[in-house]
Amino acid sequence: MERTEKIWHLIAKALNREISPSEYEEMVAILAADAGLAQQYELLTRIWNEKQHDNDDTKEAEEAIEKIIGRAGPLQEDDSRVYNTEEAMPVRRRRRRVIRIASLSGIAAVITGLLAWYFLTPTLVASGTATSAEVSEQYLSTQNGSRSRYLLPDGTTVWLNAGSRIVYENDFTGKTREVRLEGEAYFDVAHQPDKPFIVHTSGYNIKVLGTVFNVKAYPEDKTIETTLFRGSVKVFRQQDPESAAINLVPNQKLLVPRIDGAVAATTEPAVKAAAKIPETFRIIPIDSTKEEAERFETAWLFSRLEFRGDDFETLARKMERWYNITITFSDDKVKQLHFNGSFEKETAEQALWALRTAVPFFNYTTMNNRNHEIIVSSATK
Repeated sequence: MERTEKIWHLIAKALNREISPSEYEEMVAILAADAGLAQQYELLTRIWNEKQHDNDDTKEAEEAIEKIIGRAGPLQEDDSRVYNTEEAMPVRRRRRRVIRIASLSGIAAVITGLLAWYFLTPTLVASGTATSAEVSEQYLSTQNGSRSRYLLPDGTTVWLNAGSRIVYENDFTGKTREVRLEGEAYFDVAHQPDKPFIVHTSGYNIKVLGTVFNVKAYPEDKTIETTLFRGSVKVFRQQDPESAAINLVPNQKLLVPRIDGAVAATTEPAVKAAAKIPETFRIIPIDSTKEEAERFETAWLFSRLEFRGDDFETLARKMERWYNITITFSDDKVKQLHFNGSFEKETAEQALWALRTAVPFFNYTTMNNRNHEIIVSSATK
């Protein structure tokens, strides 16, 4: 199969959610070497998801979509590493469609139809995309209970953990490639020496060129974790010069204290001084002898929730994101219980049962409400 035919074949399989891990890695390598092609793929992915999922189409648009996509069908979920490109812009619940493409001519026809439908239907704007012609903000997010993979315009691959989102502007057309992160993400950054990649999160800048790293920065986290697997990163506070950065080498994890957003954004010296931002940080080596799937820092990529010495309150927040549930404590004493372990295929009910079996000092009650609420209390004697 010629290279041109091969890439469109892989793109078609990716759009169908039928691409294998090895094929996905092959596609990413090809796109990383061609920024223009990577931007086309990112646009096609946005159009495909908008067209598949938008419930507000007009009748005319519906007919055009039906001709392009064909009959509806269920998506097949992938249980392995997060290769399912679910919900590119999960703003509301949407319907899903699937198309089976058997030949290069079919691929070309579908792509041509997609582009024609997109550009000839200006009233339908992609969900999560700003409408301004000057500044176009792209929002990529993942809801609680799911994890997703995205390909950015420069060929960078990002995996988002549950309850996370990133924002970037103007398809990286400036001198730098910058994203804002809330939550947890694993980045495999396309190497572009003349255009640094910068992640802004919780008062910090994380600057790289071509690197593989993980960042954990949920709003409730007291510390921000940056774990480097390949390449190099510089981490520095947003109010500091780059010369003050902490430099990481592969197989190191950096823990820094969260900086309040208002303090990080201000330019007033008095405000920063009054905030007394701590200077403490820790660099922890990670076990490089373990396979990626076995490492604590990347367990979530392989659909595994791991916890080490977490108090119940901290673990509850993780479980809320992982299972899309709400955990409420009826007293503060039970919050101080600590746990070690991992969950992979367990349901929320099975996970709580396992926790109580290991540490039999609490009870829980499952409420039948829309929030999937679970009430946790200290065990009665």
